Amino acid sequence: MRRALLIRTRGPVQLGLMILALALATDALDLTGRETRFIQSLLTIAFIGCLSWVLKVALDIWIALHLKRYRIDVEDNLLARKHITQSRILQRVGTVLIFVVGFATALMMIDGVRQYGVSLLASAGAAGLIIGLALQPVLRNLIAGIQIALTQPIRVDDAVIVEGEWGNIEEITATYVVVRIWDRRRLVVPLHHFLDQPFQNWTRRDAALIGSVMLYLDHEVSIPDLRREAERVVKASPLWDGEVFVLQVTDFTESQVEVRILASASHAGKAFDLRCHVREALLAYLQAEQPWALPKTRADVVSMPGAAQVDAEMRKPRPAPATEPDEAGPQAVLSDLVDQKTENPQRGAPRTPKVEG
Repeated sequence: MRRALLIRTRGPVQLGLMILALALATDALDLTGRETRFIQSLLTIAFIGCLSWVLKVALDIWIALHLKRYRIDVEDNLLARKHITQSRILQRVGTVLIFVVGFATALMMIDGVRQYGVSLLASAGAAGLIIGLALQPVLRNLIAGIQIALTQPIRVDDAVIVEGEWGNIEEITATYVVVRIWDRRRLVVPLHHFLDQPFQNWTRRDAALIGSVMLYLDHEVSIPDLRREAERVVKASPLWDGEVFVLQVTDFTESQVEVRILASASHAGKAFDLRCHVREALLAYLQAEQPWALPKTRADVVSMPGAAQVDAEMRKPRPAPATEPDEAGPQAVLSDLVDQKTENPQRGAPRTPKVEG
């Protein structure tokens, strides 16, 4: 850790030594007044840049030493998240201010653009107004970052719901916030969104949450037995923090009973897992011990007057329909013709003309 901090100071120290060496060399050389003024202006600008770099490194070292005392990978990390959020935002805001002031001061060292440096520092004049309008979104997020650092509506690793997505605050920059969604996606939100739009913060005061499980059962369910089993399941789970457990009948309709179970956990992840565990355990219990308590649909069949007679008429066998001649087929028609000829042999004989004598 200390070695890494010392490495950060290597660049500013080397630049400062180079500026000092060039200044001593300039005094030793026989230069004209114009050349001397030009080199002195360059050295002054380099010195301003070196000083800005030193301030930036000093700020980074101070933030690193300050955050070294806090750990975010522990169960109760509320204080650590508070300090990390404030430090990161103030570090980025301080970095921007250092470079803006340094850049404006360097411009003031050049005669041709000195007025722009003064305008940038004083935020006045036409150039300052145009730059301010052009950088309005950046300045808006910058001011929002200062407000978030002071008021802290969100902190690093807070569990939030933003734009309908649940996740944890992964990173807070000077202009945007990165939310790590539960399925490992990343949601990038502008910083001012958390000041302009409502959102849910599940870990604003502490990380503990109460999870709810809803059951919809039949009226024959035994609530005392179900309460004892739910209490046994919750208390036996390592996910429960030992604070809250309750089972209540929250609604009663003509077809089902609504049962709500509340159980607390130390943070949102454990609360979700505990709810799933309770659902699975109680479903297995109901299937094994109270199968009649599972939801069902009831119906009563009522006999109407005269329904028995109508049913008896419907059940009587119907006579077979008579066969039509056209449906008998050619063989049956031929058989009928043969039978008719056998009964009356004269009917089919050719007729002879009668001759009178």
